[in-house]
Amino acid sequence: MTNWFTFLLGTAIVIFTGGSVVRTLVMTRQARSRLTLPVDVLIRRAVSTFARRFHSYLRRDTIQSWAAPLIIVGALATWLISFLIGYTLMLHGAVGLALGSAFREAGSSLFTLGFASSDRAQLSIIDFIAAATGPITIGLMISYLPTLYSAFNRREVDVALLKSRAGEPNWGPEILARFAALGSDPKRLTELWNTWERWAADVSESHTTYSVLIYTRSARPMRNWLIALLSVMDAAALSLVLRPEDRQVASRMLLRQGIECIRDLAVVTHIKYDPEPPTGTPIQLTKEEFVAAVEMLDPPGYELQRGADEAWPFFSDWRMMYEPIFYELAKRIDAVPAKWSGPRIPATKPIPPYRPRYIVDNADGSLAFPTNIRKAPILPPNKRLG
Repeated sequence: MTNWFTFLLGTAIVIFTGGSVVRTLVMTRQARSRLTLPVDVLIRRAVSTFARRFHSYLRRDTIQSWAAPLIIVGALATWLISFLIGYTLMLHGAVGLALGSAFREAGSSLFTLGFASSDRAQLSIIDFIAAATGPITIGLMISYLPTLYSAFNRREVDVALLKSRAGEPNWGPEILARFAALGSDPKRLTELWNTWERWAADVSESHTTYSVLIYTRSARPMRNWLIALLSVMDAAALSLVLRPEDRQVASRMLLRQGIECIRDLAVVTHIKYDPEPPTGTPIQLTKEEFVAAVEMLDPPGYELQRGADEAWPFFSDWRMMYEPIFYELAKRIDAVPAKWSGPRIPATKPIPPYRPRYIVDNADGSLAFPTNIRKAPILPPNKRLG
C-alpha cells in the first residue's frame, strides 16, 4: 500500500539535498547551503573550543588545521546520510516496505553495493535513481577538491613570497623598512601593490564561492593569508600618508580592492561592519604603536615627507575602513598573532616578524643588509626582533 505522505517527504528530502550539492559543488557564485551550514558551524565551533584550551599558539594552529578537512568530509557525510534517509522514505512509502528493509535497499543502491534488490517496478526505478545519486555526489566532490587546491595554491604563492619582504608573521612597517634597508626606491613598491591588488580580487572571488578556504590554514604556523593581506594594506596606507608628494595610484587601488575583498569576506562570515564610518572613527591600533613604527623606518633610510604626528589622522582614517573586519576575522580563524592584528582568544602576546641571520640588527634597532652575507653577524635562529 502506497503511503503518499512518506513518499513525498522522502522525495522532498532528496530534492533538497540534491540542491545543496549543486549549490556547493557546481554553482560558480556565492550560494550557502542551509543543509551543510549547521554542520560547518558545529565543526568550526567544536575545533575552536578545543583549540582555545591551549595557550600555545603552535598547538592551537595544529588543532585548527583540522577544521577545513573536517568541514569537507562533514559536508559529504551530510549529503550521503540525507540521500539515504530520503530514499529510505521513498522506498517505504512506495509499496509499504518495512523501514528496516527500505533502509537496507536504499543503502545498497546509493552506495552501489548490490546486496539488496527487488523485482517490483516502483522499487527498481527508485533503486536506479539512488544508484546514480551516490557516485555522482562523490564524483562531484572529487572534482571539487582540485578546484579548492588550485585556489589555495594561488593564494599561498604570494603569501610565501612575502616572507622575505615582511618577515613572518607579516607586519606592514617591516615591508617599508626592508625596502629602505635594501636601498630600493619607494616607487618600486608599485609592483608589490599591483600584485596584491590582483591577489585581493582573486581571494575575494574564490573565498566567497568556496568559503571553506577561509578556514584552510597555510602550511607553516607563522604564515597566514589574512595577516599577509593586512600587512600589505598597512604598508600601502603607511606609504600614502608618509609620502603624500608621491603619485601613488597603485597603493590607493590596492587599498580599495583590499577593502572590497575583506568586506566580501565579512558578508560570507556574517561579520557586521559600518560601510561608511564617519571620519575620525577611533581604531584599536594606538597612536603610540604607530609612532614607534614610523620611528623604526628612519634608521634604514626610509625618507619621510610627513611626520608621524601629522600622518596619524590620515592613517587612522584609512585603517578604520578595514581594521574591525580584519580583527574579528583574525580572532575567528585564530590567525597567527602578528603585530597590529588585534587580540586572540585566549589572549596571546603578539609575535614580531622574524629576521633571518643575513639581516643585521643594529644597536639602534634598525635593519642592515650587508653586501657580504657570509660575513654577516649571525643571530640566534629563534630570535624574534621587534
